[in-house]
Amino acid sequence: MSSSSLLWCLLVVCVLAVVQIYAAEERKVLKVFNLRASDLNSGLFQTPDGYVKVFSGAGYGGKTEVKTDDHDPWWKEDFNFFNVRENDPLRLEVYDSDVLFDDLLGTCERSIKNGTWQHSCSIKRGGTLYYSYTLEPLQ
Repeated sequence: MSSSSLLWCLLVVCVLAVVQIYAAEERKVLKVFNLRASDLNSGLFQTPDGYVKVFSGAGYGGKTEVKTDDHDPWWKEDFNFFNVRENDPLRLEVYDSDVLFDDLLGTCERSIKNGTWQHSCSIKRGGTLYYSYTLEPLQ
């Protein structure tokens, strides 16, 4: 067997091993809920019209409704992602809704873990975002 044939065989074996490991990982469902913020700041003499966009991995889960003129909004929406893996990133982007362009107030990002968790993070332009999530096996 030539050296190039041996290299191709080795490459195929490695790829098959990675595919097998990837397929064996348990798929899970991620639920993001209980989103709220405190002391949101949208600028000098302005009250924020806040909303949150929710992402997991490369997936976009949607956005909350806009809470008008509220420094301390509480959003009722829940977001579900399927086929998620532990350690996938969860990203929450907080915006102030405006007539022409919405302003990004800040981003929260973390790797997700199994179970139910509550977290908070500081928003770059002022305030704190609080949220909960559950990561559990897909049933």
